[in-house]
Amino acid sequence: MTQCASHYQTLEVSPHATQTEIKEAYRRLVKQYHPDSFNCEANHEKIVELNTAYEVIRDPQRRRIYDRQLQKSQSYNSTQRQQRTTAAQNSYHQEQRSRKAADAHLKRWHKEVYVPVNRLIGKILQPLDSRIKDLAADPFDDSLMADFQAYLTESRQYLTKAQQTFTAQPNPAKVASVAANLYYCLDRIGDGLDELDWFTMNYDDRYLHTGKELFRIASRLQQDAQGIVQS
Repeated sequence: MTQCASHYQTLEVSPHATQTEIKEAYRRLVKQYHPDSFNCEANHEKIVELNTAYEVIRDPQRRRIYDRQLQKSQSYNSTQRQQRTTAAQNSYHQEQRSRKAADAHLKRWHKEVYVPVNRLIGKILQPLDSRIKDLAADPFDDSLMADFQAYLTESRQYLTKAQQTFTAQPNPAKVASVAANLYYCLDRIGDGLDELDWFTMNYDDRYLHTGKELFRIASRLQQDAQGIVQS
């Protein structure tokens, strides 16, 4: 905000100027700005400002009152500037602390949530094709089916651990989209395991195909999350 000029500034004199100096400055400026002077700087509003300023500081008593008011105003403005400076510094330091805290949270989340959850997801998704291939040799072989069921049981244990790890701490806002992909990935894995469980009970290939499709979707969601982290 632009501050109004003081009467001393208007008359182009020092606050310590003598009455003689003030009078001489006033006459010089009136001559310079007077409309009848035919000067290119002639300005009626400037003359009004000069008259107002001179009327105040040419009178010793009015000048003393004005000086006290001016001093208070300058002190107040200085205090305001100090307060604004302090507030700006505090805001900057708070922002720095918040940024450091956010960075630390992000690193901790990546190390304690993102990495272990991805590792557990991999233990579930990666073996599926080879497990189905082994079972395809003879789905009605009890030994092969038992191995497949053992894989599903182990996968549920991995899924439970991944879900617990994922919900152990809130995700940083910066990686909200990553967390969303992981959340839906885990959800699709759970649905896929349900479908595969049904297949082991009734040998209906529809459940097997649906389970594989849900795992494929889960794999894509995991890849999407990884792509965001690496970008």
